Amino acid sequence: MEEWDVGPSLVPVQVRDITTSTPRVNRSCKNLECYMILVEKEKMAIGSICFLAGPFTLLENVLVLGVIATTATLRQRPSYIFIGSLALADVFASCFFTTSFLDFHLFRRHDDPTAYLFKLGGVTVAFTSSVGSLLLTALDRYLCIHQASSYKVLLTRRRALLSLLTLWSTTIFISFLPLMGWRCPEVLSLTCSSLFPYISKGYLACWTSFILVLLALILVAYALILWKAHRHESSMHSLQGAAGTGQARMRMDIRLARTFGLILLILVGCWLPALSFMLADVAVLLSCFQQRAFAFCSTLCLVNSAINPLLYALRCRELRVALLQLLQRVRDIGRCKKSTQDTTPALASVEDNNCTVFTMEGETPRARISRLDSISEIVNNHQMNDRK
Repeated sequence: MEEWDVGPSLVPVQVRDITTSTPRVNRSCKNLECYMILVEKEKMAIGSICFLAGPFTLLENVLVLGVIATTATLRQRPSYIFIGSLALADVFASCFFTTSFLDFHLFRRHDDPTAYLFKLGGVTVAFTSSVGSLLLTALDRYLCIHQASSYKVLLTRRRALLSLLTLWSTTIFISFLPLMGWRCPEVLSLTCSSLFPYISKGYLACWTSFILVLLALILVAYALILWKAHRHESSMHSLQGAAGTGQARMRMDIRLARTFGLILLILVGCWLPALSFMLADVAVLLSCFQQRAFAFCSTLCLVNSAINPLLYALRCRELRVALLQLLQRVRDIGRCKKSTQDTTPALASVEDNNCTVFTMEGETPRARISRLDSISEIVNNHQMNDRK
């Protein structure tokens, strides 16, 4: 038995057994206390997960967004536009979910219905857009494999941006439906969710079904990609035989199967437990134990947002190269500023110009300055270029 302190109000302390598996009936829900079901040890465990995964998710997704935004060749390509949308959704998820979840379950903040539904809508927008961006990424790879010859014609930058506008508009509309009126009138009503205050079971069923449809489409897209890759490799293997590089290297379809298998395993493993509890909540009244289990499963969605950059962004060679170039430019700028402080104004201006030009050419300032350490060498180089 545990006593629940309902805060500074003068309401008597409500005593109830949180370890029982009886459904949530005939319980007091003053200040939404019937939804705050975590004990102290569980608060510490979930708090540790959120405090670690939240900032880590934020930093790595902001890094991905920064690399794409500062690299002209990447932000023009639809594939990286979709990855940028995924990173943006995961940034929102790391902010909205972490603050809202900790504020409600750990710090026991009691918001009015409008404020609570607004916070929940932000979390829903983030996670829904994250799954939707994963679907767009899967469709992009599907078109790249199945329509390789006409891929650039089918998926232009304009169409990619239009699809993202449609995705985010749809997710924002769906996520804020409870705030616009589709809500549960009474907290303990039979039509009200046992997992989220003020959320109708009808809305929860629709949103869960929508996410399951998106996940199913992602699975179908990757299955078609593997099928196409397998057919291509089988035809190439039959034409070239088993000799040559075919024996030295792993087949492409096997490599893709391992990569996509890992992606789908993580995606389904992180989302299916929470979605299963939501579907169960629509059909039956959940017990306190089931509510507490859902609280842990919901943190897996945040973990998925932390893993997404590692699976979709940093595995791309071009983005890794762009990241290294960005870090190189930042380091060169720091060196230029330091050298500016240690040299005369005239020489400083020359070094600043060299840093800008050489960074664009992919060459470090130190390597070029070592070769052009005198004014005569600079003049000679210009004369040689004019003769050429």
